[in-house]
Amino acid sequence: MRVRNIQLKHTRPGTITKLIVDDIFLWLHPILAYQAVKTMLKRTEDMELLKELEGGQYTDLTFMHLRNMWAVDGLYYLGIEKRFGTEAATEVDAEVWAVMGKIEARKLKKLFGLGNALEDMIRGLKFSGWTMDLEDKEWEYLPGKTILRNVECRVQNTRMKDGLSVFPCKKVRFGFLKAFAREFDPNIVVDCIHCPPDERKDGIWCEWAFHMKEG
Repeated sequence: MRVRNIQLKHTRPGTITKLIVDDIFLWLHPILAYQAVKTMLKRTEDMELLKELEGGQYTDLTFMHLRNMWAVDGLYYLGIEKRFGTEAATEVDAEVWAVMGKIEARKLKKLFGLGNALEDMIRGLKFSGWTMDLEDKEWEYLPGKTILRNVECRVQNTRMKDGLSVFPCKKVRFGFLKAFAREFDPNIVVDCIHCPPDERKDGIWCEWAFHMKEG
């Protein structure tokens, strides 16, 4: 690598670092460009493969991978729960999903060109991995407020069927939804109407409300 011959005596340390970094980037640029093109070509092959799918296969494949993602999430949780208990597993889950809320919101905003309004956040949330995986959900649109209900939760029903305790997911989902909404507008308020460990109400496992902060 050939680095520029610069006079360092009267140059500030920050400037020296920037010059060196710039030189390293110039040296790496052709390599990075090659790797980028190589990655694009690989992704092009994948896209062409997806175009071969017929009818509802594309949709079926999407939901299959979505289910697989949630299966991994559940297996990780059960593994931690088995070794360290429900409380520890829930703490880890909450930390992970709070970060995921931020990441997913940013990606969806960019993908769909969404703004920062409440309705933009709701549209983005509809495309989130969590919401799309809710098979039995209800949306209610009120003036200035949107409510989301998860009626028959697969996770909770499966745990009950397997003889496990109810998953206290309130902290996990609250963290995810607040982080998600914050990426659109910090003034979007997320209210938990009820969610386990709260008791199930009117046959609904959890219920959430979204609205703008007053004042």
